[in-house]
Amino acid sequence: MLSQERAPIYEALQEFEKKRVVPFDVPGHKRGRGNPELAALLGEQCVRMDVNSMKPLDNLCHPVSVIRDAEQLAAEAFGAAHAFLMVGGTTSAVQAMILSSASRGEKIILPRNVHRSVMGAMVLCGAVPVYVDPACDDRLGIPLGMRREDVARAIRENPDAKAVLVNNPTYYGICSDLRAIVKMAHENGMLCLADEAHGTHFYFGADMPVSAMAAGADMAAVSMHKSGGSLTQSSLLLAGPAMSEGHVRQIINLTQTTSGSYLLLSSLDISRRNLALRGRESFAKVVEMADYARSEINQIGGYYAFSEELVNGDSVFAFDKTKLSVNTLDIGLAGIEVYDLLRDEYDIQIEFGDLGNILAYLSIGDRPREIERLVGALAEVRRRFGKEPDAAGLMRQEYIEPQVDASPQEAFYAPKESLPLDKTPGHICSEFVMCYPPGIPILAPGERITRRIVDYIKYAKAKGCSMTGPEDPDIERLNVLSGLY
Repeated sequence: MLSQERAPIYEALQEFEKKRVVPFDVPGHKRGRGNPELAALLGEQCVRMDVNSMKPLDNLCHPVSVIRDAEQLAAEAFGAAHAFLMVGGTTSAVQAMILSSASRGEKIILPRNVHRSVMGAMVLCGAVPVYVDPACDDRLGIPLGMRREDVARAIRENPDAKAVLVNNPTYYGICSDLRAIVKMAHENGMLCLADEAHGTHFYFGADMPVSAMAAGADMAAVSMHKSGGSLTQSSLLLAGPAMSEGHVRQIINLTQTTSGSYLLLSSLDISRRNLALRGRESFAKVVEMADYARSEINQIGGYYAFSEELVNGDSVFAFDKTKLSVNTLDIGLAGIEVYDLLRDEYDIQIEFGDLGNILAYLSIGDRPREIERLVGALAEVRRRFGKEPDAAGLMRQEYIEPQVDASPQEAFYAPKESLPLDKTPGHICSEFVMCYPPGIPILAPGERITRRIVDYIKYAKAKGCSMTGPEDPDIERLNVLSGLY
């Protein structure tokens, strides 16, 4: 049995480097010699470690040695039956999770405030979403978690559904009653899937909301590169004992690259080791910093940095205290405006701003002095740029319940036409529209466009939200299904 102090991929790379192997394989930069500018940018050590799959280093598509060992260590550290190293980001992990659970025409019960990767997986496999509309907080204008009674109703009305998917947590730190939802799903012969892109620390921190594997979920997509400290684009897919390891691996290999980056793989390996050995202590410090920041920000006036006071036992069953989410509307500025001001005026890059809130993402690499700088900048933003809320003409962010008239796959591939944005109400959308981050679709393929949705898109654009998804990058036009009204 391997020890959590081991990092098999990293160790194999170190041994490989000692051998001074002459490379007549890819990548073509040949340990950086063929691209000196790349080597200068990334460093000699980095480009020497950017190697191809070979016997001493195993193969991500069919791991039998060091990658296999690393995955077993990850499974043990996260309390899973199986773990898969992912180098296509958590998007690829989510896609593999959905594709492992449902096929064309089969249903998955899920909240509408899912990441775009979930809906993208629906397009790929042809599964049909059954939405559980989340509760909303009227003051904050954010979707909350799924209420137990709403999940129970969706299961009752769709007994043929294959799975229930849960955000654990949402981008804002909101958690549903995951244990209860897992129990309901299993009692009705359904899988329970968790999008844990923002919940890596649940597995290692003390007094955290329950993790998917601890709650008995069947699969979870975990963004190690977010709060876990690995390199961007590296992720994990966790699976419980009910899932066939071989089948899930086959699904992963449908979309994941055959040229797995050993920089990403070794970063997952090293980060798993770091969290297993030091995660509890590290995340205790993160929570301490976040609690301090919330206290200081709430004393500025006008801002509302929210936390566990939102917990109501159902739609907010638990709150992730590492999430520094702040409502900005009472200083007369949209969240995206504060986001832009922090970057442009104070050289502070936070995670995202939407119409009513900002999120500063805190994790194991943050220090108290950066927290002080953020708090000071927010005080300055209010003093220099704040307005009376009534005079600001702000639209409150809100959850707009979708009207689904076609499956995402059917709509995405159907004959379509391009219409000016103002001419689209009444038509069925055939593409995605979202603010990114957080990447929750405002429109998804198969949903009917309304005037309210168009007004929301126009307002978000005017406030400077980064809008993505449509074929037209300026979002002056949208693709809609031809002849369907």
